[in-house]
This record gives sequence, C-alpha cells and structure tokens, in this order.
Amino acid sequence: MRLIVHHWDTDGVTSSALLVRALALGEFINVTAPIGEFRFDERIWKAIEGAEKLYVLDFNVPGEVEKVRIPTLFIDHHTQPKIRNPLVNQVNPSLDGGYYPSCSLLVSEHFGIWNSWSALGAVGDIGEKAFGLERVRKLLDREGLSREEALRLVELIDSNYIAMDREAVEEAVGVLLSNPIRELLEYEPWVKRAEAIREAIGRAVSNAEERGGFAFVRFESPFNIISKVARKLVWELGYRGAVVVNDNFHGRGQVYFRISGKESERIKVAEVIKRLKSLGVNAGGKREVLGCVCERDKIGDVITIIEEYLG
Repeated sequence: MRLIVHHWDTDGVTSSALLVRALALGEFINVTAPIGEFRFDERIWKAIEGAEKLYVLDFNVPGEVEKVRIPTLFIDHHTQPKIRNPLVNQVNPSLDGGYYPSCSLLVSEHFGIWNSWSALGAVGDIGEKAFGLERVRKLLDREGLSREEALRLVELIDSNYIAMDREAVEEAVGVLLSNPIRELLEYEPWVKRAEAIREAIGRAVSNAEERGGFAFVRFESPFNIISKVARKLVWELGYRGAVVVNDNFHGRGQVYFRISGKESERIKVAEVIKRLKSLGVNAGGKREVLGCVCERDKIGDVITIIEEYLG
C-alpha cells in the first residue's frame, strides 16, 4: 500500500493529486495531520506501519520524517534541514538555496506532469503573486481558467481546512482526481462551506472597531478565519494593522496580529512574540504577523501586551 501524507491546504491537496496521476497509483491512502498541527499523530503512524512506501508532500515535518522506517519520498519547498535518514529521498530546492513558490510546481517538475493543479497550488500559497509567473498563467490558459476562477477554486478547496474538517481535506484529493476541474466550481459541498465561511468573515470585518488607524475585532466562530479577517482589514481596507480575536475556537482562544509594511519598522513583531511566549502561550509568526493560540482566560493578557506596542 502506498501512503501519502500531505498538508491540508490547496497546495498539499493538489500536490497529492499530481503525484497520484504521475505514478498512476491505482491504490493509495492519503491522510493529513490534525489541522494546524505539524506532527504525525497516532493515526498517521498507524497508517505508516501498514505502508510499503511513504510520500510526504508540502508538510514541513523533518523531525517526523527522520523517524520513518520505510522508503520515503519527501517533497517540500519550505526551509528545512537535510534529512539524514537513509530511507528518505528528500526533494527540496531550499537545501541548495533555491526557492519554489509551491510544492505543486516542484512535484510537477520532479515528475514532468503539468496541469491546472500545478498552478492552483501556487495560487493557494502565494495568492495574486502567482499570476506573475508565466508558467502559472500558461497552465491556467490551457485549462481555460480565468484568474477569478483560479482564486475561487482555491477558496473552495481551502474551505475544507478552514472548517477544520480533516476528513473533507483528505477526500478533496479524490474529488480532484475524479472530476473535470471546471465542474468543481459548482461542487456543492465546497460551495456551501465556502459561502458559510465568507459570511463569517464578512460579519467579523463589519464589526471592526478603529483605534488610531488600527482595527480591533472580536468574535466567536468554529472556522479558522482570523488570518483571512486580518488580511482583509490590512491589505484591502488599508488599516495600519489589525488585532483579531476569536474568543471561542473549539474551546480555546485565537489571537492574530497583522501590521502593514510601513508599521514593521516601528513595531517589532518578533519582540511581541517573545513576550507572548513568556506567558506560556503558543505563539509564532514573522516580520509583519503573529498568531497565538491560548486558553481563553489568557486572551486578555495577550491583548494587553500587543496593545503596548501599538502606542
């Protein structure tokens, strides 16, 4: 049995479909990790025990891959260390200083298979920037997909993980393999889920409170939408930054802080992350963004620290 472990987003799903098509796999099992967790859980390890070969795609878990005991092809485009496990064939251009915008494009190049899935993975990972890539534009043109349709397909595929539906993410690979790409624009389970997510994002954005050019939003939702709410507020609506709080995300609190590029010189997000970690919460991010998951009774403490840096 061939086992595919993949990331839960569009890039992971399309990369898996490309691999199945490239290798003409008649029988395979594909699984994703618990959404939001970069690890192999008990379910994945049990599946590995019954597999003869493992494929890990677009899932940055080098520490887990080091431990596997079956032949493994590990294709990824994220920065990671060299795998020392002799059973693992690691395909990652970042090891030699290279860069790929998506795993789907890397899988396509590795196996010599190119279609709209290759392009959609890139659109899923880098958004509008993907349309600046000639390869992406040509692949979409060949399939007769417009820029708007490509973005819509990514929205539909991603709706599965935003809804925190692990099973639906895994089923998405088979849905891609079984349906013409244009028909998926009307695939009812995805359309309904995406519409519910759009409405939740719209409600959150409409309730934003402005303070000194920064947007503050608090809501409760089972959907993992805080990053999308923050992007909309900063990228589309022009706020200097956004503090977005989901007060009840499956029993825990989520806090997301994004600033505009102009604010990144004044507000040192890395310093904010360090302060939050001192509270004992799970926080991480990069130059212009941080995300935090914490117990609900610590949300106030997290917000207090972020507000210190807003002036």
